[in-house]
Amino acid sequence: MAHPVDWFFWTVYPYLMLGSFFFGTIIRFVFYPGTITAKSSELLEKKRLMIGSIHFHIGIILVFFGHVMGVLIPKSWTDALGISNELYHMFALIGGGVGGLLALVGIFILTWRRFSDIRVHLTSSMSDLIVDVALLVIIILGMWASFVAGPRNPDFNYRTSLAIWARQLFYFRPNYLLMVGVPLTYKIHVVCGLAIFGFFPYTRLVHALALPWQYIYRRYLVYRRRPTI
Repeated sequence: MAHPVDWFFWTVYPYLMLGSFFFGTIIRFVFYPGTITAKSSELLEKKRLMIGSIHFHIGIILVFFGHVMGVLIPKSWTDALGISNELYHMFALIGGGVGGLLALVGIFILTWRRFSDIRVHLTSSMSDLIVDVALLVIIILGMWASFVAGPRNPDFNYRTSLAIWARQLFYFRPNYLLMVGVPLTYKIHVVCGLAIFGFFPYTRLVHALALPWQYIYRRYLVYRRRPTI
């Protein structure tokens, strides 16, 4: 039997977090554009920053698009193309495993750097510390769900429950009952993932949306060699 808590988390909570993401992002870009920055600490420590940042960014991009494809592509489409459920999951685990491992290694290095390097730690805000830990936790949960919770629940197929519920969010008719039977690890992963979206505009993560469009149309900068006498 469904509980009111289930109704809240799978009907109300997603829109609270997504609403915070969209409206918070608009407000920050319109009223506080000067605060949108990655606030690099490269001058304080560079080696671990470069290694961790490259691994994390490549991995999180792969993970993001993997999640988008996993949620937006219905099972009926892959069935129509003759792609079996086993083959789909095999490719999903390989792709997700590579992306997840890269992201996990990257965020672990970045989190370790932020807490172990005294200069980086002292110049970090509380938001920076929370974001790093939160990302580390959610990536671990995602890997655990894919490679531990999934095999332990062979009868569970997220494409016939969780993915359908996620698509229903886009047309404002989520059936929260689809999430009742989802394994707990997946539920925690979804709750934490939505929380990341909810707090996204109020952290340094928002710099990911600040694409440097001005570089496309700005005038060229001409550098001239200083003449020697």
